[in-house]
Amino acid sequence: MAKKKKKKKKNNAVIDFILYLLVRVLVFVVQLFPAKTNLRFASWLGKGLWKHYKRGRKRAIDNLRASFPEKDERWINKTGQRSFEQVVMMAMDIIMTPKLVKKKNWRKYSTYTNAERAKWMMAEEKGMLMVTGHYGNFEIMGYLMGLFGFNIYSVSRPLDNKFINSYLYRVRKRVGQKIIDKKGAAKVMDDISSTGATLCFIADQDAGRKGLFVDFFGRKASTYKSIGLVAIMNNLPIGVGYSRRVKNKFFFEIGINRIITPDEWADKDDPLKWVTAEYTKAIEDFVRQDPTQYWWLHRRWKHRPKEELEQENKKS
Repeated sequence: MAKKKKKKKKNNAVIDFILYLLVRVLVFVVQLFPAKTNLRFASWLGKGLWKHYKRGRKRAIDNLRASFPEKDERWINKTGQRSFEQVVMMAMDIIMTPKLVKKKNWRKYSTYTNAERAKWMMAEEKGMLMVTGHYGNFEIMGYLMGLFGFNIYSVSRPLDNKFINSYLYRVRKRVGQKIIDKKGAAKVMDDISSTGATLCFIADQDAGRKGLFVDFFGRKASTYKSIGLVAIMNNLPIGVGYSRRVKNKFFFEIGINRIITPDEWADKDDPLKWVTAEYTKAIEDFVRQDPTQYWWLHRRWKHRPKEELEQENKKS
């Protein structure tokens, strides 16, 4: 008998508004202090999160053990704790970015690696997909592309709190970012890409039982089909990029470590699976360069392939 889906709890508008006001107060207070102080505090909070968020800590440790079986427990724990620090530091980055980063001073906060080709491809406005993962400060990439005037649309899931969500949307919109609700994205992606815009995705989320399973750190991970389908159906290149924090600073190395072009999948027997596996491998490649900046606490390997589940059932 199929399990009934739990009904989503309806948000309390009054509580949501109070939380929104608290966020605005937090933004005001944080922006009174220098970035160095804020990031030091965020790092301290991240250490506390690692200590007290036991379920998340266990998930991160399990993911790291499976992804780096050659590493010892000291390395696993050190990397896991640092990844928690990075999550909180990114939240602090989001608060500080609108005040700090302007069109006239972006060089003060970012450097670029192998990004020139992707820059010109986006500037030509012939259509492109840009993908990244939950790594470093992935939010600042969209912010900077909007600031530079590129025609970009970011696909994202709206926050449950409509007041906070609206506030963040306004911040993004001020620098030219356009947001597509993840729920209805599939219906409009083809139309948007046909205008020559660049579509931006966080491409390392678990896609459920119906996702396409490809290798990620030596294990099959359910991955959304939509990115590959849009690229193949519209003959669009896919750029894989990252934003990596440099030391503990509000300063980021932004790079493109792979551009997948339509001619590469033209002769493949299963182009969708090949494209999906290829950009997933590119994400793994930049994560391996500094694993401390990846979000190991998220449930990337939540769903398992059907054949794997069948084997487990036979054993039991």
